[in-house]
Amino acid sequence: MKNREPKYSVVVHYIEDCIRDGKLHVGDRIPSVNSLRIRFNLSRSSVLLGLSELKARGIVESEPAVGCFVNSESFSTTHRILLLFNEFNAFKENIYKSFMASVGENVQVDIMFHNYNRNVFETLLRNAAGKYTDYVIMPGKFVGTAPLLDSLGGKIVLVDHFASDIKGRYSSVGQDFSADTFNALRDNVKRLRKYDNIILIQSTDMEPEERFEGICEFCTEYGFYPIHLKTAAGCTPHKSDLFITAEDRELVELIKTAAACRKQPGTDFGLISYNDTPVKEVLCGGISTLSTDFAQMGETLASLVFDPEIKTIANPCRLIIRGSV
Repeated sequence: MKNREPKYSVVVHYIEDCIRDGKLHVGDRIPSVNSLRIRFNLSRSSVLLGLSELKARGIVESEPAVGCFVNSESFSTTHRILLLFNEFNAFKENIYKSFMASVGENVQVDIMFHNYNRNVFETLLRNAAGKYTDYVIMPGKFVGTAPLLDSLGGKIVLVDHFASDIKGRYSSVGQDFSADTFNALRDNVKRLRKYDNIILIQSTDMEPEERFEGICEFCTEYGFYPIHLKTAAGCTPHKSDLFITAEDRELVELIKTAAACRKQPGTDFGLISYNDTPVKEVLCGGISTLSTDFAQMGETLASLVFDPEIKTIANPCRLIIRGSV
């Protein structure tokens, strides 16, 4: 067994070797949990983890109160991975494409979406338990999810925004929304001095409140005035205002509202949008964005899937200055 492999890998390799050497064939019953535990001096839980991986890869199947049997003699799929994202949008598509380009061959990936619905989230994971070797999950603000995650029987990797009660329990890659916002504004404070007010427009509770915490910290330290609005509807932008929009629909609403007043971003007010997209590069002459690197996030996720250690990684974030500021 390789030094960095988990203990249960010895069970996986042993069953694979038995099949490869012709000692086990499809339909044959494999050794019991107890015999494998004694043979390799492992705990019962370690043996069960090894069997879970074999089942997730379709190599063995179990019958309640009977035992486990060889289901396939093919080892072509080394990982079966479930991606459970909160919603489909351009950012998640970038993560997915980067992840798929990084995981390599002999990997099966299924993607699902819970759309911020707790019942859907729990149902999807319960139905998926034991069927995958790895689970890459965006739980968002759902709390108390650790028992469900622990019951899945595979490696857990958390993505992006998740409740503090599961931080550090599993590998993760995400954003520090407060620090990222503060640091991005601080690094560009000279350019932002032409504004007095920094106005966050964030309408949904699904978005992280930590963004406004970072704005407030920046305003306190550098002498700006923070404002939090739920909607851009009815806003009358002024030269002293720097707007930061969290959602694209509010970005569009603000641009439409400003246009009705014959005001343009970058000339009559400042405008920054969270999360970069190709459209924002050209919209209104270029919208400045405060964005994490979604391609890098996908690459990091792939690396965490194959890393046996539990790691917490902060994804890089930066303010991209364009004509709207």
